[in-house]
Amino acid sequence: MATDHDATAPAGTPVRILLPQVLPALLVGVGSGLLFLGVSALAEELQSVLWETVPDALDIGRYSSLWMITVLTVTGVAVGLVVWKAPGHAGPDPASEGLGGPPLPPLVVPGLLTASALALAGGVSLGPEQPTIAAAISLAAWLGLRAAPDVPGAFWVSLAIAGTFGALFGTPVAAALVLSEALTGQPGRGSLWDRLFAPLLAAGAGAMTTQLLSDPSFAMGLPPLTDPGWEDLLAALVVATLGALFGLLGCYAFPHLHRAFGRLRHPMLMLPAGGLALGLLGAFGGHLTLFKGLHETKELVGSIGVYTSGELARLAVVKLAALLVAAAAGFRGGRVFPAVFLGTAFGLVAQALVPEIHPAVAVSSAVLGVLLATTRQGWVSLFVAAVIASSPAMLSLLCLATLPAWLVVTGRPQLQLDHRGESLR
Repeated sequence: MATDHDATAPAGTPVRILLPQVLPALLVGVGSGLLFLGVSALAEELQSVLWETVPDALDIGRYSSLWMITVLTVTGVAVGLVVWKAPGHAGPDPASEGLGGPPLPPLVVPGLLTASALALAGGVSLGPEQPTIAAAISLAAWLGLRAAPDVPGAFWVSLAIAGTFGALFGTPVAAALVLSEALTGQPGRGSLWDRLFAPLLAAGAGAMTTQLLSDPSFAMGLPPLTDPGWEDLLAALVVATLGALFGLLGCYAFPHLHRAFGRLRHPMLMLPAGGLALGLLGAFGGHLTLFKGLHETKELVGSIGVYTSGELARLAVVKLAALLVAAAAGFRGGRVFPAVFLGTAFGLVAQALVPEIHPAVAVSSAVLGVLLATTRQGWVSLFVAAVIASSPAMLSLLCLATLPAWLVVTGRPQLQLDHRGESLR
């Protein structure tokens, strides 16, 4: 994520300069929250029609193999039409996009959000974060530069990123961690808190918007760990490292899969082929491997002890394959939410094989490792893993488990490509 945070207030900035940032930050934060909630609500309504209303009316199984293959193939066709015909082709190739970036032309936003909503509703294994952040950046920069032409565009970009992160996670903490990481090593005058003043306000406004209008929660209902011991630390170190290695398998495979879909050249070939592949994967892995994965993760955690280690391993492998296919074929969406499911399934494999490992240790450590490999966002990975654990006692274990996992992933290929189709490192 590259933003020029010099646009925010430098150290020692008088209150008279910080105060005018309050209203823009609030407006962008609330707007980002409403944008996220609007896209999510639209996708959920369409999902209900596709996966409940229509199959019930046709008297067929909601998650029968034939229906999953049909819906995901049709979703590929629908998204392909949007990418083909919408202005700006619904944004750049998502394989080369991270969480943030320069503003897109505003005319691209409707196609991008439409493609994202269709993918979310149709069961594609991608989350809403990347398209929502890109749309928020575009709209905030476009409107902000017209309202205040003298304010640098990077200021509006930082507000949009922060506001959307706050809305996505229902708390400004994630945005604070991401922005602090982005500021490291960047030139800029002033204290950290002067430079974070407006973005954190936007993140808080986005989080409050989500909390007031929705019920965001990453808590999965894991049994809390209250008294960690040395065995828990050892398990966290091992599982996080193995989770990172598992995530790296996808990072190494991603450019090859992207090139394979790229040979089809046209979105009306790439995306329907990707949809068909996702449908076949769903038929093999079951309905839990569909969608962005947040609700499915809660269902999986609620079924601890029900699935065998082999069944859990199948879920993890299929979800990884589905994430890679969805991103490589050109579906618009992010990778954080499906990676959480992926890490959860991997952690439960470890717990099923070694029942002595506490479920909170197994799941949160595996999520940490997988997210480190797939996002290369250290603070976000640690934050999400800690929230999933829902146990303050886990925080010290996760901080230590981050270290060997980071040694595994640093300098390795990322789940993101450059403009030449090569892996970023």
